[in-house]
Amino acid sequence: MKKFAEEFKAFIMRGNVVDMAVGVIIGGAFGKIVASLVNDIFMPLITLLTGGRNVNNLFAVLGDTKGAVYSSIEAAKEAGVSTLNYGLFIQTIIDFLLIALSIFIFVKAINKFRKKQEAAPAPAARLCDYCREAVADDAVRCPHCTSELKKA
Repeated sequence: MKKFAEEFKAFIMRGNVVDMAVGVIIGGAFGKIVASLVNDIFMPLITLLTGGRNVNNLFAVLGDTKGAVYSSIEAAKEAGVSTLNYGLFIQTIIDFLLIALSIFIFVKAINKFRKKQEAAPAPAARLCDYCREAVADDAVRCPHCTSELKKA
């Protein structure tokens, strides 16, 4: 049993397992932030744009209803009527697009903060005046043609 516990401890303490656990936890927290952004910020704005109409309640009744009209999906379900809930499908597509947009904006902002400084270009190599080969900046003779070099 002791060997099993030691092996389990070694497995858990591996860097990639711990990193994955941290990623899952942060991903869950980030998911809550994105869900709140979509539900609490974007969706009210979309509701304003659609004139206050909620697409969740769009549905079509399937089968013969004998002239009955249902005001909501819940009312139709209570009556035992089958419904085609295309409004929920539209809402899911809108949610997906808004979540994808939110993640895109977030990643774009993070990339802006992480913008890597471009390395300064290396200075041009000093060239021998005679053979045009590269020489060290402090060289007094060219290692290629042995010519004396002017001081830089």
